[in-house]
Amino acid sequence: MRFRYAMVCSSNQNRSMEAHNLLKRQGLDVASYGTGSHVKLPGPSLREPNVYDFGTPYKQMFDELRRKDPELYKRNGILQMLKRNLSVKLAPQRWQDNAGDGVFDVVMTFEEKVFDSVLEDLNNREQPLMKTALVMNLEVKDNHEEAAIGGRLALELCQEIEGNESWEDTIDDIVAGFEKQHRRKLVYSISFY
Repeated sequence: MRFRYAMVCSSNQNRSMEAHNLLKRQGLDVASYGTGSHVKLPGPSLREPNVYDFGTPYKQMFDELRRKDPELYKRNGILQMLKRNLSVKLAPQRWQDNAGDGVFDVVMTFEEKVFDSVLEDLNNREQPLMKTALVMNLEVKDNHEEAAIGGRLALELCQEIEGNESWEDTIDDIVAGFEKQHRRKLVYSISFY
């Protein structure tokens, strides 16, 4: 493995965890995070989400929602998602609290506001290493079907990056090829650690 990858969405539940799971199964060095202030999962209505603190174990969320309304959370896919998540890691983590996790070569986000939050956070950190980090956004709707597609696309993109000695020299070609093949726009920026 050449590079370290971070997958980032808002709550570290659906899009980032689908990608984390796929990259991990392919042997890539990957972690995942959310940028929101809390972890939010759908509830009985739009005005009644289930809200958790980052760091709350996926197992605890799974058990709580299974007790609340097993039919609802099975039907909307939340229990299956949480079961996948707890097989990948213990609990959702917040991007802004990850400085102790080390340096990432590639940070993949799945929503423009998350991309902006990651860049803002990296730019506000001290950058003593002056080591480059590629921050990319692949826009993915926050539902189970789109997360599955987005996860596969993120894996493909990361494998393409992994296959190069230096992404700095080839990123424009990688992005152009990806956009042409998948008809999906990628936005990227360079930041530093």
